[in-house]
Amino acid sequence: MGDKIRIKDIAQRAGVSVGTVDRVLHKRPNVSPKARIKVEKALEEMNYQPNMYASALAYNRSYTFQVLIPAHEQVTYWEEIEEGVRMAQESMRDFHIMTHFIYYERFDDASFSEASQKCLESQPDGVVIVPTDLDNTRQLTDQLHDRGIPFVMLDSYMPDLKPLAFFGQDSFSSGYFAARMLMLIAGNETEILLMKLTQDGRVLSKQQDNREVGFRHYMHDHFPHIKIHVLELPVEKSRQLYDKMLEAFFVDHPNIHHCITLGSKAHVVGDFLLRTNRRNVQIMGYDMVGKNAECLKQGSISFLIAQHAYQQGYCCIDALFKAIVLKKKVQPVNYMPIELLTKENVDFYRRTQL
Repeated sequence: MGDKIRIKDIAQRAGVSVGTVDRVLHKRPNVSPKARIKVEKALEEMNYQPNMYASALAYNRSYTFQVLIPAHEQVTYWEEIEEGVRMAQESMRDFHIMTHFIYYERFDDASFSEASQKCLESQPDGVVIVPTDLDNTRQLTDQLHDRGIPFVMLDSYMPDLKPLAFFGQDSFSSGYFAARMLMLIAGNETEILLMKLTQDGRVLSKQQDNREVGFRHYMHDHFPHIKIHVLELPVEKSRQLYDKMLEAFFVDHPNIHHCITLGSKAHVVGDFLLRTNRRNVQIMGYDMVGKNAECLKQGSISFLIAQHAYQQGYCCIDALFKAIVLKKKVQPVNYMPIELLTKENVDFYRRTQL
């Protein structure tokens, strides 16, 4: 009903001109305190609800959102996040929303600091951050708070930094769920493999660390007798090196028939198993990466957990848009669905276009 109330109706009730009502609604100057009180009283009495989209369009200004994201090479998770960001920008083009990506090297504090400084120098209206460690990320977010610039966190949630919103999986629950699904088929085993891709002993994201905590909680509570072997493979190395390390591991551990990785590189093991014809080993991993899907269809991967990366990218920009342009409140914590993919349903998995 509120949208049907005309400015003329408000002016008549308040006893002021249409121009005065328009200035009050759009928070423009040159309105006397007495007239403003009359208009605000009329708005309250008439239960007026402004058309936020129309108001935002009336300002006819542009907005710039920066997206700090790790540098990557054809990693489906990050590519889909970028596509979601671009689609959000396209859907909001009438409001002159512009998004820009600033890339930093993971595990490189200097690179993140440089990207942070570039972001601040651009004087953005809002920021999307894929965080690094807490202390380094705080150096950026403290300055954003000081400047009154809202920011949304993606991939890893750090509530102490007080973001406007977070979009991503509940990492602990995701790891707990992954363990539960794995043990549906590995419950009779005595040992399993946890494969990690690491750099200097660190996994690729805080999210994977949290998944491992959830995974180990489930195993401790329900299968404490099963031994968990950990194999760390260095990131961005050759297939030959991976083959050598995996061959040595499976020769030394012939009783392992199930493997889990809490990142998107399950295909590293899956491809090895297919090429070496080890059909008695099954893997569980994350993300609808093309190579993962192929291993899933050929049988070396039994389950994949999807992250809905496209939705995450889209929703981050949408949250900034609602908070900054439309002046609306946004949901602070937004967990993505935990969706299980098998070879029977992988072809039906589709990202949701919002």
